Amino acid sequence: MDMDAAYSNADHVPGSAGYPPRWSAAAEAFRKGLGSRAELDLAYGGHARERFDLFHPEGAPQGLVVFVHGGYWKAFDKSTWSHLAAGPLARGWAVAMPSYTLCPEVRIADITRQIAAAVPAMAARVEGPIRLTGHSAGGHLVARMCAPGMLPGPVAARVARVVPISPVADLAPLMQTAMNEVLQIDPQEAEAESPIHQPAPQVPVTVWVGGAELPAFLDQAERLATCWGVEWRAPRGQHHFNVIEPLAEPDSPLTQALLT
Repeated sequence: MDMDAAYSNADHVPGSAGYPPRWSAAAEAFRKGLGSRAELDLAYGGHARERFDLFHPEGAPQGLVVFVHGGYWKAFDKSTWSHLAAGPLARGWAVAMPSYTLCPEVRIADITRQIAAAVPAMAARVEGPIRLTGHSAGGHLVARMCAPGMLPGPVAARVARVVPISPVADLAPLMQTAMNEVLQIDPQEAEAESPIHQPAPQVPVTVWVGGAELPAFLDQAERLATCWGVEWRAPRGQHHFNVIEPLAEPDSPLTQALLT
């Protein structure tokens, strides 16, 4: 199997190059529209990318949704995805979105530790239950937060649901791709950082993936769900780029799965 082709979402989705600029424009407009309800660039660590945005609903929040972005741990930041907060926000949930340092400046294990530091910092700003979701590499990172001892006990106890979207649950195949020149995954890190090798979490989990995604991503999602004994859902017609867009809708099946 050509592993580069197996994991190249951009080559699989027609018009894929147009998605990031549209996301960025929608995200910027969303932030501007929130005004004082958007707190931007809050620090959770000392690195310039260890920052998060926090979006507040009208009135007291029901709890906190955390969305962790994707980009194969080597691209994007929090500013591209702000508009995806619209669905939970409309249902009364605060939404936090962190950036993190990208490969090759750091390793994937370092990014995991950054998100493990970000979640408590974000949780300290909002009371109530916490729901974690993330896309692609972000799906991997929120799945890693389910590992025993990853989050401080009081924070872990508040996590009410985790929804990894199109997650990379087994890092081993990526060692056979050209992008590993940047990611620098080795067998030891692939073992330690792959959620399929973690114990099944105690928190409710729904694994979500587009039904029209690459077979490799469908396989990754199914394997994670099987290893953990949790449900997985693959809506028909959704690919790797539009599978996250229903988060912007308060009554979409994805938003309902996250907040139920």
